[in-house]
Amino acid sequence: MLASAACAKIAEKFSRVNHLLHIFGINYKSAPIEVRESLVFNDVLHIGEVDELVALSTCNRTELITVSDNSAKVEAWLRSRAAANIDQYLYHYSDREALAHLLRVAAGLDSMVLGEPQILGQLKGAYAASASQGNIGTYLGHLFPFVFSVAKKLRSQTGISANSLSVAYTAVHLAKNIFTDLKQATVLLVGAGETVRLVAQHLYDIPVANIIIANRTFEKSEALAEKLSAKAITIGDIPTVLSQVDIVISSTASQLPIIGKGLMERVIKQRKHKPIFMVDLAMPRDIEAEVGELEDVYLYNLDDLQNVVQENLRHRQRAAAQAEGIIETEINHFIRWQASLQSVPTICAYRLKMEKIRDAEVAKAHKALQQGKPAEEVMQRLARDLTNKLMHAPTVNMRKASHEGQFKFLEWAKDLFHL
Repeated sequence: MLASAACAKIAEKFSRVNHLLHIFGINYKSAPIEVRESLVFNDVLHIGEVDELVALSTCNRTELITVSDNSAKVEAWLRSRAAANIDQYLYHYSDREALAHLLRVAAGLDSMVLGEPQILGQLKGAYAASASQGNIGTYLGHLFPFVFSVAKKLRSQTGISANSLSVAYTAVHLAKNIFTDLKQATVLLVGAGETVRLVAQHLYDIPVANIIIANRTFEKSEALAEKLSAKAITIGDIPTVLSQVDIVISSTASQLPIIGKGLMERVIKQRKHKPIFMVDLAMPRDIEAEVGELEDVYLYNLDDLQNVVQENLRHRQRAAAQAEGIIETEINHFIRWQASLQSVPTICAYRLKMEKIRDAEVAKAHKALQQGKPAEEVMQRLARDLTNKLMHAPTVNMRKASHEGQFKFLEWAKDLFHL
């Protein structure tokens, strides 16, 4: 009886997985920022006639991933939530297209920066939030772990997220290639603008123990240094510390070079020809080009890094093409799994019917034994009656199929019963 109850519960659960997957949304490709700002979700979402729901809201996209047989109501609800008219910007995917879109989003293939990894974390956060709100059911409960697994597979097998497209990160990555233990290096950052801040954050995350921040205004140096547990100096102090640093990354708005060849010749002697890595991200340049001619100095400028970034982009584009092929394969796997769910209610109904017949015949056998009939006779009758009743419906239907010329049905029966 417990098995019957469990089967009935499973059948009822999976019989509800018969609606289409729908995705409605706007993103950086379909809508300008002022429109995207008009449709942001920060609250608990509940939409009538929607079985399951995940709301993804980032700076570059807002999407509703839903399981429902009333997509028109979902679309109308979404339009009503927008503070601006989104008619011309709204896109809608369903079924296979929706699944492909969700996989591409999770893998970073649909991102402004190709292959960026942040979107996967944002998608996981959206799924967890929906689960806490009771908006996840059987379908999305299987779909999202599948999506996360495929995204992880794409990143590991294609390298879609490898090779940074950020100039700031590329500068740090080049430094890591030159220094075997970047954590122990001393880094001088010149400037306090956005680029230097990004570089500083990457270094802090490694973490690099010794960071020096130099700026024309000491207060700006100090403000950034406090966040990074770094040392603050002014640009005028650079000659006094330059011989102590292994890496220099500079990005200021200065119209004249800050570090010249003469200064670096003295620094190289003081360092006893210990190599120094320098990255000039400024335009005009902060470091004289002639510095790159010195032995033991590895100098990269903005053009050098842009060339690296462009090559990295080409690597990602090749990886993206490979990823698209994997996505098609994985979609087919998921759709086959989804189709297999349609058999669950039928299988459970079949089991329930067979168990009901069995229980009835066993009850008759118990009654016969209680009436004193010989056990062997009772067992023989149980086996005969049970076999006849289990075979009755299939036999009738096979005869009917043969009479009506449905010979394909008979071929299926042979496969079904391994005949």
